[in-house]
Amino acid sequence: FRDDDDINDVASMAGVNLNEESARIMATNSDLVGAQMQSCKDEPFLAAIPLHKRILEMAKKLGITDVPAEVVTFISHATQSRLRTVIEKVTVITQHRMESYKDDEWYEQATDVRSQLKFFEQLERLEKQRKDEQEREILLKAAKSRSRQEDPEQARLKQKAKEMQQQELAQMRQRDANLTALAAIGPRKKRKLDAPGLLTIGGEGVGLCGGGQAGLGTGSPRQYPRQKITRVNLRDFIFYMEQEREMSHSLLLYRALLK
Repeated sequence: FRDDDDINDVASMAGVNLNEESARIMATNSDLVGAQMQSCKDEPFLAAIPLHKRILEMAKKLGITDVPAEVVTFISHATQSRLRTVIEKVTVITQHRMESYKDDEWYEQATDVRSQLKFFEQLERLEKQRKDEQEREILLKAAKSRSRQEDPEQARLKQKAKEMQQQELAQMRQRDANLTALAAIGPRKKRKLDAPGLLTIGGEGVGLCGGGQAGLGTGSPRQYPRQKITRVNLRDFIFYMEQEREMSHSLLLYRALLK
């Protein structure tokens, strides 16, 4: 029995029932009550024996003869953490490189280098075609001329015109032979598959899912989600090393730039 005038009972004054709160806490964490927690085994990321030998070889140069196992474990974990950080940063760089802003309404295309290069290539092709036509006309005129004077330059032009005509005739024959072979083969028929990503082996369907698992069974029209793959190239690593203060002037960066 509690007196209603007890000013020390703060919970009662606030309208909180401790028994109900305790029951709620026990119901919420019921799966943890009575469970025994223990730490998992510390497994090193790198092979301990080769790493220990490598550390001893480097330590002997500095006059250190004994390296405890804790140092090897610590270096292994540090390597794992460093490698995880590098992979995360390079992955972000690759994703930024693969982003496309063509369909984004907040971006407007200012220049198109690919179209400019195609335009210049077309101009060069037309110029080369014009020069070839001029040279062909000169050779044809030289071949048709019947001058009695023995001019070595005229003889050279006639010989070149003859070779050009033979080359054009050979190309026409090769083109006709290719067209005849294609007509004899007929149109190529595309192989029909029951579902995308389904490989048929011996009359049975092997379905490939995004996680790399394969299941045997009949072909079904079900489409499996394809896992997105991030491909990192050497340029991404070079960009990462250029941004890092420790690696911006390293020998590894210079070797990567020379490749």
